[in-house]
Amino acid sequence: MSRSAEVEMHSTQDEFAVDPELAPRTSSFLRDVAIIAMRSIRQLPREPEAVFPALMIPVFFMAVNIGSLEKLTESALAIDYKAFQLPVGIVFAVTGISRGASLVADLNSGYFDRLLMTPVSRLALLIGTMAADFVLVAMMTLPVLCLGFFVGVGFHNGIAGFLVFIAISALWGMVFPGFTYAIAFKTASTAAVASATILFFPFAFLTTTFLPKDQLNGLLDAVATVNPVTYILEALRSLLTENWNLSALGPALLAIVVVGILSIGLALTALLGRVSRN
Repeated sequence: MSRSAEVEMHSTQDEFAVDPELAPRTSSFLRDVAIIAMRSIRQLPREPEAVFPALMIPVFFMAVNIGSLEKLTESALAIDYKAFQLPVGIVFAVTGISRGASLVADLNSGYFDRLLMTPVSRLALLIGTMAADFVLVAMMTLPVLCLGFFVGVGFHNGIAGFLVFIAISALWGMVFPGFTYAIAFKTASTAAVASATILFFPFAFLTTTFLPKDQLNGLLDAVATVNPVTYILEALRSLLTENWNLSALGPALLAIVVVGILSIGLALTALLGRVSRN
C-alpha cells in the first residue's frame, strides 16, 4: 500500500471515530437501579399527603393501647408494654402507606411507559421504583421512635440495635407494598390501589398486636403463626428488650425474603403483562 493510501485510510478512520466523551456509558443492573431510585426518592418531598396520615395511625394506636392496656398487661404478664407496643406502631405506619398512587400517576401520564422503552431491565426498573419505599419507611420510623423515647423506651443494644431496628423496618416497608404495585400495574387505578391497602391492613391485627404469642389461642394463634408480621414484631421487640437474639432476628429476615420474593414476583409479572399488552 502506498504512503498516500495509508494516510487517506487513517484520516477516514479518524473522521468516523467516536469521541470518548460522546460514547454511550456502560450500564449495569445496579447502576440502572440507582438511577431509577434517585428519581423516585426525589419525588418523596412532593408527597406529604401520603406520609402524615400514615404517621397519625401509629401515634393514635400507641396512645390508645398503652393508655388502656399498660397497667393490666404489665401486672399480669410482667412485660414492658411501651416497648411491646412501639414495634406495633412501626408496622402500622408501614402497612398504612403505599406509593402505589404515585406509580398510578406515572402510568396514567405515560411517563412509566416511556421508561419501558429504555434498555433498562424490567426488574431494575421495579426495584429502583420500590427503593423509595425503603427510604420513606426509614425516615418514618424516626418520629415513631422519638415518641417511644419520649415515653421511656430505650434500645437494649445501643446504636447498633437502633440501626438494625431501622433496617428491618425499612426492608419490610420496601417489600410489603409490592402487592399494591402489582395491582397498580394491573389496573392503573388509584381506587384499586387504595382498596388493596385497606385489604392488607388486617395483617397488622391478626398477630401479636396486643398480647405475646403464648397468650393467644385458637384460630388467632394459628393465623399469627403463619403471619409474617408476627416475626417482624418479635425481632423489633427483641432489639428493645434483650441482647442480640438470633432466634428472633433470623425468622424476621426469612419472612422479609419470602414476602419479598412473593410481592416482587407478583409486581414483576404484572409489569411484564403490561408490557405485553402495550
